[in-house]
Amino acid sequence: MPWSLPKRGPTSEPDGSGNRVSERGTISHADQELLRTLYAEHAGPLFHFVLRLTSGDWQWAEDVVQETLLRAWQHPEAFDPERGPARAWLCTVARHLVVDAHRARQARPTEVDGEALERVADRTAGEDEIEQALQSWAVADALRTLSPEHRAVLLETYYRGRTMVEAAEVLDLPVGTVKSRTYYALKALRLALQERGIEP
Repeated sequence: MPWSLPKRGPTSEPDGSGNRVSERGTISHADQELLRTLYAEHAGPLFHFVLRLTSGDWQWAEDVVQETLLRAWQHPEAFDPERGPARAWLCTVARHLVVDAHRARQARPTEVDGEALERVADRTAGEDEIEQALQSWAVADALRTLSPEHRAVLLETYYRGRTMVEAAEVLDLPVGTVKSRTYYALKALRLALQERGIEP
């Protein structure tokens, strides 16, 4: 639900750098109210959304929520009702922060000690097969949570390897509908897999 911003005095106007802290190092009463309102309305749902994105890492999720709310405070124009719901903007910013952090972690090789390398070397082929079987069961379980329409398009496009046009012919649907259902089916499947601890 979009909300209107309180009027701000001259001490809270951003300078060219986006800084909204006065020369005395304080923020205005209006900005304090804005931050309280942001936190009260959005912090809880945003935290739960980010917690799923961070695979349950509470500390990381708290950091992302804090940074997201800080960016919201720095960019009050994002809450213009004509731009849509405030929470959608917040979730987008949070998702971008998580993706950026994940990419940064992948860019740097993971440091491992000798014990970890020995454990990998000692793994048997059977353990890999068991892991694959467990993941297959989790994927099948996640697929069962999808609607029949979403399961049908994924079955045709991914498991049977059909193009969108071929899947549309088999399902007797317009190509645009198949594309749309595939998009939303993958989105729902990704969420279902994340809930089961699998990162797609």
